[in-house]
Amino acid sequence: MVLALAALLLPPQLPTRRQGISPPPPPHCRRRLPAAIAVAMASSSDAAAPIVLGCGAVSADYLATVASFPNPDDKIRSLTLKVQGGGNAGNALTAAARLGLAPRIISKVADDALGRNILKELQADGVDTSYIRVAENGNSPFTYIIVDNQTKTRTCIHTPGYPPMVPQELTKENLFAALDGADIVYFDVRLHDTALLVAEEASQRKIPILIDAERKREGLDELLNFASYVVCSAKFPQAWTGASSIPVALVSMLSRLPNIKFVIVTLGEIGCIMLERSMTDASEAEEVDVEALLESLEQKVDHSSTMPKCIASKSNLRISADGVGSISGRLLLCTAEVIPPEELIDTTGAGDAFIGAVLYGLCTGMPPERMLPFAAQVAGCGCRGLGARSALPHHTDPRLAGY
Repeated sequence: MVLALAALLLPPQLPTRRQGISPPPPPHCRRRLPAAIAVAMASSSDAAAPIVLGCGAVSADYLATVASFPNPDDKIRSLTLKVQGGGNAGNALTAAARLGLAPRIISKVADDALGRNILKELQADGVDTSYIRVAENGNSPFTYIIVDNQTKTRTCIHTPGYPPMVPQELTKENLFAALDGADIVYFDVRLHDTALLVAEEASQRKIPILIDAERKREGLDELLNFASYVVCSAKFPQAWTGASSIPVALVSMLSRLPNIKFVIVTLGEIGCIMLERSMTDASEAEEVDVEALLESLEQKVDHSSTMPKCIASKSNLRISADGVGSISGRLLLCTAEVIPPEELIDTTGAGDAFIGAVLYGLCTGMPPERMLPFAAQVAGCGCRGLGARSALPHHTDPRLAGY
């Protein structure tokens, strides 16, 4: 372990038995935002902000930058050290709040110094923490993150919070209040039993749901059945489907999950791919192989451009994959921002920043051709600071003016 972490940041003592839990906070109610206002919100400072409800992880991140990752039994010094809020849901909703949405979050912390700081940071960014449970005892979740200054990679060592959240802690009153007026619901697939409770009620209310499919987790398959949109990591599509390639896996996902409108796979510095389902049936159209279609889009990439660019296929194609079948839709390829090496600090939370921007794009009616470069730009901004939140942009950031 890095010396700075060992010497300066001793983690809280983990309890050995279940502790008492504080009573739930009072419900917080807001009226539902009309869709027309949601679309107009970006150009009118007087319009109410669209509401996104998130359910998932929050934590405290201990970030240590090192010259290079240590070998076994090494003793090294950190170059920089920072403690800040983290967790997929916490990061994504912070990004969404800075862009102009009104996020609420369902999660859990303990009544310790870490938990109080987690709540304070979220509240400072405008995230409604009324639905975060606070355990009287126990420990809040925390993560050691070692950032390799040489390879620009990070290694995370996570310690879960205790006691864990259980569905019984989310009262029906608080569940209804949290969903009241929500324009979209987002899950990072932590707290899966509680998340399933929220997803079932959101589905009953016909509120769209976005799932962050970072990796195969307990409860993910059940949540995917409620999903309207899926954003996943580079490894997930093939791991979940067993397909031979990413584009084939995307066709498989849309075939197996008929309620999904689109799936996006993020590919780091390469960019991202979206497969979007058409609203009309293209079964009579000529089939186009998904791998050949992606190759044709890749040939149109302008490698001299440093800014994110989106290239879309024709709409309403019949896109097929051998051994999988076909779907009616279109394929979109978006490049990532090319960040100068001297500006690239840390990729922690880049995927969370991307999701926060996608949530904003969906709530404000951005077409995918604009939403994908926007999300890539927000993620690129976030890589210019240490930790997931230091460099997240606000909606007034001039780098976002073109979107």
